Amino acid sequence: MKERIALDLSKLPPHGMGSASLTFWGTSAFMLIEGTGFALAIAVYFYLMSLAPQWPIKAPPPDLLAGTILTLLLLLSVVPNMLVSRWAKQRDLRKVRAGLVVMAILGLLALIPRAFEFPALHISWDDNAYGSIVWTLLGLHTTHIVTDIVDTVVLACLMFSKHGDNARRYGDVEDNALYWNFVVLTWLPLYGCIYWVPRL
Repeated sequence: MKERIALDLSKLPPHGMGSASLTFWGTSAFMLIEGTGFALAIAVYFYLMSLAPQWPIKAPPPDLLAGTILTLLLLLSVVPNMLVSRWAKQRDLRKVRAGLVVMAILGLLALIPRAFEFPALHISWDDNAYGSIVWTLLGLHTTHIVTDIVDTVVLACLMFSKHGDNARRYGDVEDNALYWNFVVLTWLPLYGCIYWVPRL
C-alpha cells in the first residue's frame, strides 16, 4: 500500500499580494499580449514608411502640443500611481481611497489632450496608409487609457464599500497600478513614432 503525503495548507492566507496573486500573473500575461500588439502595430508603421516615397504621405507632421501635453501628464501620473501601489502594500485604506480618486481624475484628464490629438494629425484615418496607421496607433492607446479608467473607478467604488478592506482588493489595486505603468510606458515609443519620426 502506497504511503500518502498530505500538507496542511490551512494556515496559508486566502489571497496573495504581488507575484503571489493569480491576478498578478493574469495581468502580466495580458500586458505581454497587448505589448506584442503594440510592437506589431509599430512594425507596420515602419513597414509602410519604408514603402512610401515620402513620410508622412500627403500631410504635414502632426502638431506637437496636444501629444506632448499628454506625454508630460502621463509621466507625472506615475508618481501618485506608485504611491497608490505602496499604500496598497501597506493596506492603508484611507490613502488608497484618496489615491484611486486622484488616479481616476488623472486618467480622465488624459483624455482631454488625447481628444485634440486626432485633429492634430492633419489627416483622416481613411485618406491613405499613413492616416490609417497613425489613427490606429492613437486608437489602440486610447482604448488602454479608457480601460484603465474604468478599472480604477470600479476599484475606487469597491474600496469605498464594506468590501474594500481586504487583501484581495489591495492586490487588485496593486495590479491596477502595474497596468497604468504599462499604459504610460507603451505610449513613449508611440509618441516617438507619431510625432517625431515624421520630422526626421
